[in-house]
Amino acid sequence: MKIWLDGALQDAESARVSVFDHGLTVGDGVFETIKADHGRPFALTRHLERLGTSARGLGLPEPDLDEVRRGCAAVLDAHPMALGRLRITYTGGVSPLGSDRGEAGPTLVVALSATERRPDTTAAVTVPWTRNERGALAGLKTTSYGENVVALARAREHGASEALFANTVGALCEGTGSNVFVVLDGELHTPPLHSGCLAGITRALTVSWAGAKETDLPLDALERAEEIFLTSTLRDVQAVTQIDGRQLADGPGPVTAEAMRIFDEQSAADFDPR
Repeated sequence: MKIWLDGALQDAESARVSVFDHGLTVGDGVFETIKADHGRPFALTRHLERLGTSARGLGLPEPDLDEVRRGCAAVLDAHPMALGRLRITYTGGVSPLGSDRGEAGPTLVVALSATERRPDTTAAVTVPWTRNERGALAGLKTTSYGENVVALARAREHGASEALFANTVGALCEGTGSNVFVVLDGELHTPPLHSGCLAGITRALTVSWAGAKETDLPLDALERAEEIFLTSTLRDVQAVTQIDGRQLADGPGPVTAEAMRIFDEQSAADFDPR
């Protein structure tokens, strides 16, 4: 297996990142996960733009997006596969043991692993922990994923694949690695970005293509929703048929099914939508 590390392809078995890398010691890094279909990265331009946004928000040096593109292409060319998870990780680099950054410059890693298409339906749970919509990392895709690890473990314990958060004022926010959409009175809604949720690439495309409304919603909207679905890079559009043990349906509802159809059609027509 080959990875791209700091400007060149390297064998994954022998490639090394310092134990003093700030991404390891304090979670000082940003990342992107990109769906690769037969070697083609979906929505790469949007993902790279968000990588830059997250880096600026964290105060990291501006990433060289041309190099990131070269790294993605090299890794994809080295490993032909039907469906892949392409991961870009960009960290603060070698630094002192503390919150201060060093002067060595950032670390860039591009890696790829095989994956499978997610099922059309899943179960989700809500968790008692909150997203801080006013925090320094709100809306940034950083490697500080400890809260998500804990919440996702809770979901797995309850037979679900995703955990959903409210924010500090009790509004519906997002999942550990997904955005959430609900159907209320036949209309499609998703939390706005000021809720603290990530500006998901699939979320943005679904809002545009399926005509969803960005609406402040209380967490208990999940209890009243006629349909719920999740969006993410590897889920695309995935129906939630069970939430906190409540069965909604046996399969995608009509609004969700239409959103799935539209997303499949539009994404197939343009693999790098701007």
